[in-house]
Formats: sequence, structure tokens, C-alpha cells
Amino acid sequence: MILEIAILNVIAGRELEFEANFRQASGIIASMNGYISHQLQRCIEHPNRYVLLVNWDSLEDHTEGFRGSVQYDEWRALLHHFYEPFPTVEHYSLVMENHL
Repeated sequence: MILEIAILNVIAGRELEFEANFRQASGIIASMNGYISHQLQRCIEHPNRYVLLVNWDSLEDHTEGFRGSVQYDEWRALLHHFYEPFPTVEHYSLVMENHL
């Protein structure tokens, strides 16, 4: 499993519209092969900044499967016009985990 982390800086004043579109876009990403789960979290200190956390079975499920799909075009049309600057996206593998 890999974790995709995207830092999303939304144009100030468009946060609620972005969140509404993201709710719609959530169904798109959740339907993709290799998708496990996702979270969208909003920054407290910078209310127009979000972090998107997506768990995928493999890196290729995101970079080739999702990004190479017709569904990605729909995702992009719903969300990409909200970002300034364009998001930084990185992928991580688990080293350690602990729960109370």
C-alpha cells in the first residue's frame, strides 16, 4: 500500500465551492481500481489550504491507472481550476505505525 499526499492551496474565497466539488469528485476516485481510502483535511491556520490523503494498493494504480483514465479528466474538470499554485503530490510507503 502507498499513501498519496497532495497539498492543495485553494484560491481564497472559493473554499466552499471547492469542498462541494470535492464531494462530487470523491465518488470518482473511490471507483478506481487499487483505491483503498481517502481523506480531505482543511488547515486550521490557513483555511484555504487542504491536504488530500489517498491510500492506493500500488503507485501504478494512482500514476497510471487513475491519471491515465477517462475518469481523471472528469476529476480534473471538477477540481483543478481551484488551485493556486498547482498542488504538490508525493507518494509514501509505511515505515512504522502505532495506535493507542
